[in-house]
Amino acid sequence: MTTIEKTLNHLLVHLFNDILKIEEQQLINEDYKDISITDMHVLEAISFDSSRNMSSVAKDLGVTMGTLTIAINNLVKKEYVKRTRSSKDRRVVLICLTPRGQKAYRHHERFHEDMIAAISQKVNDEELKVLLNLIDALEEFFARSYKKSKTLIQE
Repeated sequence: MTTIEKTLNHLLVHLFNDILKIEEQQLINEDYKDISITDMHVLEAISFDSSRNMSSVAKDLGVTMGTLTIAINNLVKKEYVKRTRSSKDRRVVLICLTPRGQKAYRHHERFHEDMIAAISQKVNDEELKVLLNLIDALEEFFARSYKKSKTLIQE
C-alpha cells in the first residue's frame, strides 16, 4: 500500500469505529438507556408511520426471522413496538412503532440529520457530489464482500 492508501485505510477504520461509538453515546441517553444501538436500527427499519410485516423488516436488516423475533420481543416488552395481525390475512404479523418508539425514532433521525448537516456545511455542492461517489463505491465494495462471505458460509 502507498502512504496515501495507508492513510485512507487508517481514516476509514477509525471513522467506522468512531461512528459506532459516538452514535451509541449520542443515541442511548437517559431516555433510551434500556435499548441498544441495534434496537434503534430495528426501529428505523420498521419505519416511523407505517406497519410492516416481519419478513420485510428482517430482509431489510439482513437478519433471520428468528433474530428479528428476539429483537421485536424485547422491543414489545419495553413498549417501543406493537404487534398486530393483518386484517387481510390473520397469519401475517405486522409491527409498528408505539408513541415511545416514534419518539426514539425521531431522536435517532435527528442525530443523522445533525451528522449530515455538519458535513454539508463544510463542503460545496461539487465536493459533496465527489463524496457521494466515493461513499457509493465503498458501499458497493461492502455489498460485494458481504455477498461473497455469505456465499462462502453457505457452501
